[in-house]
Amino acid sequence: MAYNLKQEMNKAERFSPGQTLCAGCGAGITCRAMLRALDPGDKAVVCNATSCLEVSTFQFPYTAWHDSYIHSAFENTSAVATGVEAAYRMMKKKGKIDETYKILAIGGDGGTYDIGFQSLSGAMERGTDFTYFCYDNEAYMNTGIQRSSATPKFANSTTTPPGTESTGKQQGQKLLTDICVAHGIPYAAQTTYLGNMKDFHEKAHKAIYTEGPAFVNVLSPCPRGWQYSTELLPTICKLAVDTCFWPLYEVVDGEYHLTYMPKQKIPVVEFMKLQGRFKHCFQPGNEWTLEAAQQWVDERWEKLLAKCK
Repeated sequence: MAYNLKQEMNKAERFSPGQTLCAGCGAGITCRAMLRALDPGDKAVVCNATSCLEVSTFQFPYTAWHDSYIHSAFENTSAVATGVEAAYRMMKKKGKIDETYKILAIGGDGGTYDIGFQSLSGAMERGTDFTYFCYDNEAYMNTGIQRSSATPKFANSTTTPPGTESTGKQQGQKLLTDICVAHGIPYAAQTTYLGNMKDFHEKAHKAIYTEGPAFVNVLSPCPRGWQYSTELLPTICKLAVDTCFWPLYEVVDGEYHLTYMPKQKIPVVEFMKLQGRFKHCFQPGNEWTLEAAQQWVDERWEKLLAKCK
């Protein structure tokens, strides 16, 4: 369904601005848009993994969430969502609930790619009717900016510091969206809100209203971990998309569809040079890292194009 973005923006807020997320953080914007994708009148139960998002939006007795909210541990968000979905189905069947609820889960890359992956995989295999949103800021930002399996190669983190013997993280990113697709789920997508607002809203709505498990991977930059000025958040998201570092696509019943083709594919150095975590890559003698980063992006992009119809 084509979305009228102006109408979407006019929906009532379901995620309040009264929270303590950093300026220039992508997570809060992701939450606002995620909840705005719900149809008017429908309600939600949000299961949130331990993260920056949790500690910044639910400081008891205050909350930024207008819908029902459950804070889960790092590792069991999807399991909690499975229990909520089962309870909802039974209460609906017994006539104890008339309203329509959607079960949403959200976590950062640490609680999704790594610590919470077993739980996520189990929920997808069981066919739980829920939507999981990963706000991917590419490191464990809440606990000290340690590397995760979502951290890109060569990035500086507190556990992969560059120096005379290192050029940052030595491994590439785990391709989690493709791993979720391999579970045979009906819908998976990759997007970023400020890179393409319309793309995010369409995918979020489609995921929430797809029966069965759905997964949406959202690039959500972090100003502290990525080391950029807060006002550059939209620019960085747009460059992530236009360099094909973060391609926008969806997978419906196993079929890949590209949802955005850059008019001109920009070199990935334009994305990297705005972030302090890649500063060492631009030092004399490290030019090879920039070439390797471009090669990785190009190879991944060509493989994606081959999958898309």
